[in-house]
Amino acid sequence: MLFTKVFYEDKEIQNERLELTDKGSLYFVGPNLTLKNCTLVLKVPARNLIFDGVRFIDCTFEVKQELKNHQSWVFASLKGCKFKGNLSGCDFGHWPGYSEGSEHGSIEDCDFTEARLDGCRIMGCDPATVRFPKWPCFTILDPIGNSRALKSATWPGRFGRIVIDDLATYPTGTRALTFYAPFKAKRFDTTPEALQAVIQQFDCILS
Repeated sequence: MLFTKVFYEDKEIQNERLELTDKGSLYFVGPNLTLKNCTLVLKVPARNLIFDGVRFIDCTFEVKQELKNHQSWVFASLKGCKFKGNLSGCDFGHWPGYSEGSEHGSIEDCDFTEARLDGCRIMGCDPATVRFPKWPCFTILDPIGNSRALKSATWPGRFGRIVIDDLATYPTGTRALTFYAPFKAKRFDTTPEALQAVIQQFDCILS
């Protein structure tokens, strides 16, 4: 398939609505781009969406099609932004070891309360400034540092030995990790209620 290339670069855009929804297009967002108070409507797969050296300030992201495995967020600076819709396997923040250009990524004062996150990570930034979605999503803070304590619990189904036992192997910059309980319960042979009963025992898990 021959894609149409759409470029947003080398300028500042304010108070606009950008619809990145054409599956026949590749959207290059950056470099040297600042968006302020903009609404971005996303309805394309991750491979169609390339972030590189872009600053989003007080923007709203309306994700109309689940955005899966979009690590390109770590090439963006996000401040005061709001997210709506479903995201899975996405990484946000500062991850200089990921790839050239990712050292410029950051996330601060962002709001995911209207989003559904699963397997999404905050990298190298303070999660205390981030508002995470509530239950049935849950967020593990400092998953590496808390991995030993979390392993001491009896987790239902296969969640403990598949998910919890793996936390210590995450990249060192992992500051928070958010899951969607219904997905994890189905995949690891348990129920959201059984997961919740263990989650509530830990102050390092937000739900």
